[in-house]
Amino acid sequence: MMKPSLTLHQRTLILERYPVRNNETLQAWDAADEYLINHCEGLVLDPQRPILIINDGFGALSNWFTAKGKVTSVTDSFIARQACIENLKQNQLPHITIQDCLAELPYNVQLVLIKLPKNNRLLTWHLQQLCQSLPADCLVIGAAKAKDIHTSTLRLFEKHLGETKTSLAVKKARLIFCKPNADLVKPLPQPTQWPVPEHGLTLSNHANVFSSDSLDIGARLLLEHIPQDSSLQHIIDLGCGNGVIGIKAAQLNPQAHITSVDESYMAAQSCQENVLLNGLEAEQFTVMVNNCLDGLGANTADLILCNPPFHQANTITDHIAWQMFNDSRRVLKPKQSLIVIGNRQLGYGEKLKRLFGQATVIAQNNKFIIYQSVK
Repeated sequence: MMKPSLTLHQRTLILERYPVRNNETLQAWDAADEYLINHCEGLVLDPQRPILIINDGFGALSNWFTAKGKVTSVTDSFIARQACIENLKQNQLPHITIQDCLAELPYNVQLVLIKLPKNNRLLTWHLQQLCQSLPADCLVIGAAKAKDIHTSTLRLFEKHLGETKTSLAVKKARLIFCKPNADLVKPLPQPTQWPVPEHGLTLSNHANVFSSDSLDIGARLLLEHIPQDSSLQHIIDLGCGNGVIGIKAAQLNPQAHITSVDESYMAAQSCQENVLLNGLEAEQFTVMVNNCLDGLGANTADLILCNPPFHQANTITDHIAWQMFNDSRRVLKPKQSLIVIGNRQLGYGEKLKRLFGQATVIAQNNKFIIYQSVK
């Protein structure tokens, strides 16, 4: 196997704007990234035709392939986008085009590198979008840990994009090679939609939004414990997903402005669509794609509702929740509340006590606990 002239370990690659704790196992590249780079070293590429990179976790691939041609990076993650931009800057590399998954793909792409997402609905979206736009001579290479490439994965490539083959495993990573077949072109999948009759809501999810066709059980519990208070003027739904928590808060508190925040572009789009789908005024909402509460002013929120994610990539972690809690403490007005739901085993109560001095349990079941902390 050919070795790249400069290994990834010699590049300056960061994880994100805020460092993780010393015992976290996150890093800015993986064996699949290295396998892709080594495989592509011998390719002769046209510098005038785009290279398309999809789901580049922290910009390792985008940084590397800037030397090969015009790179367009597609991601659903605001944090991945910011990490890629910062890594390009740290490595004194030129800017590239970075766009979200819902944007139109560039014309006449010569090479597609796709890191497989965990969500098969998102993978199907990518494959159908690629099939609509790629020229017949484009080379498509997927990559992931070998254990994450199943027969069903290869069938998705065959069904939605074209003839598919796989490589041998190297360092427990594997590549997928696919040739676009224009005969397989079909309309892009529509967002899933379903009712939540007990709350009089209808919800719609784009491909990469958590809990694709039903209300997740954590959100279901939190919906029962959203305050109704005429003094609340600014409510934040932090980690909003499809927006259901903020939408219910708006129904209960029509006088309040709702800020819905997520790092997923597809989540933010779903939230915006669900606001209108449920008969609310768009002017009551600000929907943001952001890294937690970056840029929001201190002492500006009356209530923050939060259902934190507890993993990044394949790593279980609490650093995202910790940042959410710290940001919430800064943005809340004095004597106002953060309400958090989490799995029992995550121990959010102790973390909230460290920051706020107290964490009251306001509801729980056999899986989840809802805490309230007052600034």
